[in-house]
Amino acid sequence: MSTRFAYDQLPVSRWRNGGGETREIVSYPPGDAQFAWRASIATISADGPFSPFPGIDRVITLLHGDSVLLRGDHGEHFLQPHRPWPFPGEWAIEARIRGSCEDFNIMTRRDNWRSQVTVEQKTASSENGVAWVLAGEWQTSAGEMLEVNQGIWWLDEKLHLAPQTSDARLLFVTLSRDL
Repeated sequence: MSTRFAYDQLPVSRWRNGGGETREIVSYPPGDAQFAWRASIATISADGPFSPFPGIDRVITLLHGDSVLLRGDHGEHFLQPHRPWPFPGEWAIEARIRGSCEDFNIMTRRDNWRSQVTVEQKTASSENGVAWVLAGEWQTSAGEMLEVNQGIWWLDEKLHLAPQTSDARLLFVTLSRDL
C-alpha cells in the first residue's frame, strides 16, 4: 500500500497555544488515537514548548526558515536545514525561533516501531517509509513522478525512489517494526 501526498492538500490543525500549525501526512494506523507512527510538517511561528510524547521517539528536520534553537534539561541544539535530529518525546523542549520556520516530523511508538531519517541524493528503497522531495524530481518504482512539496508513504511493499534531476534531494524515512 502506498499513498502520494502534496503539501497544499494536507489537513491543517492550529496549535492550541497559537504558536503554529501542523499538517498531518499520516497517523498510522489511521483513526487510532494511539498511533504507532506519525509523520507531519509543522510551521513554528512563535517561541514555545514542544508537546510531550512519553514513549515516543521523535526526529525533527528543519525544512525552511530562520534559526531554531531547541533548549531543555538535556542541553541545546540548533536545527540546521535538512539535518535530522532525533530525541525522546519525554524531553521537555522549548523552541526559540527567529522569524517563522517549517519542519518535518516523524514520531514512532518506541515499543513497536523505529525510524531512520536521512537526506538522499541517490536511489533509496525500503519496505516501509515516508519520503518528501526537498529538491528536483524523483521517480517511484511504480513510475510515478514526485516534485518539490510532494511525497509518498508506504507499508509492506518494497518501494524504490530514484533521482531524475542532478539537483535531486529527498528526505527519506525508513520505518521498521520491532518484533
